[in-house]
Amino acid sequence: MLKGKTALVTGSTSGIGLGIAKSLAAQGANIVLNGFGDVEGPLAEIKALGVQVSYHGADMSKPTEIADMVQHAHTTFGSLDILVNNAGIQHVARIENFPVDRWDAILAINLSSAFHATRAALPTMLAKNWGRIINVASVHGLVASAEKSAYVAAKHGVVGLTKVTALENATTGVTCNAICPGWVLTPLVQKQVDAKAAALGVSNEQATKLLLGEKEPSLQFTTPEELGALAVFLCSSAANNVRGVAWNMDGGWTAQ
Repeated sequence: MLKGKTALVTGSTSGIGLGIAKSLAAQGANIVLNGFGDVEGPLAEIKALGVQVSYHGADMSKPTEIADMVQHAHTTFGSLDILVNNAGIQHVARIENFPVDRWDAILAINLSSAFHATRAALPTMLAKNWGRIINVASVHGLVASAEKSAYVAAKHGVVGLTKVTALENATTGVTCNAICPGWVLTPLVQKQVDAKAAALGVSNEQATKLLLGEKEPSLQFTTPEELGALAVFLCSSAANNVRGVAWNMDGGWTAQ
């Protein structure tokens, strides 16, 4: 479905970003990966899907590096058709104890990077009259949790940015939507489950239910593959008129 298209997915060397990148690649899109940690493994996984893949190590807190990454996609593959703004970090603390540098970093990487990447990608998408911008927000773009002031503020901002981007381009072939996951089983979340199991002296299965039971009525994780499938749908012709949506995959979290 996406053969001949190029997708840039930020924060895509693991977790949700890698899951989305693999789903887009499985539909034939060439991929630009971005992120930290192991790079060779994800590059090999994408290449095995029969598409071309490249990597750009832009620091998502630096606008000039983000602009260079978008240009890298054009230089390498000749176009940038799909932009997935996924990069994010987290820190948990009460507001009065929240480190100022952590607030600034979370706003820069979780929110401002989406603006800078979108700003750089839009002109050529509009020139071709086709593009897909998918912002990975969070259930915390729709509701709040204590001790996550910066993350909640940033993700609410991402949902707002999504709506404005969609409205400004509503009469064009460029759409913008947000995906808002609840708990997703990534290596980072698995560590939280393991830690809870160890701290409480319970099984991993019990710890999982305790973690999910705090927020998510389905008592099951959303998977990166499920989020990838939603991203593929948003890139399809069936989603031509899906614009400015904050689509939650949260097991009923926000239905309560």
